[in-house]
Amino acid sequence: MAYKRSIFLYPFSLLYGFATGFRNFLFNSKILKSHTFNIPIICVGNLTVGGTGKTPHTEYLTDLLRTNFKVAVLSRGYKRKTNGFRFADDNSLANDIGDEPLQIFRKFPDITVAVDTNRVHGVQIILKEKPDTEVIILDDGFQHRSITPGLSILLSDFERLIIKDDLLPYGNLRESIRNMRRADIILITKSPESISPIQRRLLVKEINKAPYQNLYFTFIKYKDPVNVFDNIIPDLDISSESKKADRGIVLVTGIANPKLFLDYLQKSFNEIIHLSFSDHHRFILKDIEKIQDSWKSLTSSLKYVITTEKDAARLREFANIAEPIRSSFYYIPVGTDFLNDDKDEFDNLIVNYVRKNKRNNRVS
Repeated sequence: MAYKRSIFLYPFSLLYGFATGFRNFLFNSKILKSHTFNIPIICVGNLTVGGTGKTPHTEYLTDLLRTNFKVAVLSRGYKRKTNGFRFADDNSLANDIGDEPLQIFRKFPDITVAVDTNRVHGVQIILKEKPDTEVIILDDGFQHRSITPGLSILLSDFERLIIKDDLLPYGNLRESIRNMRRADIILITKSPESISPIQRRLLVKEINKAPYQNLYFTFIKYKDPVNVFDNIIPDLDISSESKKADRGIVLVTGIANPKLFLDYLQKSFNEIIHLSFSDHHRFILKDIEKIQDSWKSLTSSLKYVITTEKDAARLREFANIAEPIRSSFYYIPVGTDFLNDDKDEFDNLIVNYVRKNKRNNRVS
């Protein structure tokens, strides 16, 4: 179910809808200019505020394409403290480029990662400074109408389907669901792995995609834990329920929707203290002290601190965390995969688009 706020905010949603609708009208009527580029551009985005899994899907695309193409990822660098255009490098911090671009760069240091709130300017600089770039992935670019992507991928959380949501501030939609027609591919993310064929068909019918749109279901894949500070994979089996007894964790999350992550960890730990912060929370020393105090209060014989990969990008900057908490501080990398053997079809669609498009042409 989509989260909705007080009914008294509904009139403001109507005003917000008028404003976003008028903006889209200006782009659709070509009164406002949308740029195209002579390079394949893939947009990954959503209509919902936060929590649909844009970063894992951007990483999936990056990993899929980087073997055969020179890939660049362009993000706005949400909540960074810098301005203008920046390339990610080995010295970049979350405050410089944002936690999600930093996470992508650390995972794929062989690709170009850049941030710029002006996406047109960002693409221009990438093509100027990295002229061998063969494909650009726009992270969270669905509302940035100033660029017409060659392929547009729209994400919708399985538990918060966009067709059941309302516009901000009453609901969580950035713009009307009518605009999902701009997407070439719709991905229903965070789906349960056990979804039945009948349930899938009902959802596809309910979403009522256009004939030119492809629709797929993806699910989260949690990977082996990694030490936040030393980048070591420990002998810590998260997936085994048999080791649940007498193991406790402090769970630290600064993401939009931590429920799935919490549910996953509850299978392996008998004691959990959950410290939940707002999405993209900027941790301060007081937060670190709270984490340390919570760890000390655990009664289990085996004690850990576990966080998300995105939060680790910011928490890693507190390098003065002392032992034994430091060596017990882990993050869980997150990946994504496709239900119902759709992976090959999706992969071929993406690779063929990049291979065939020497200039920016719409697939649909």
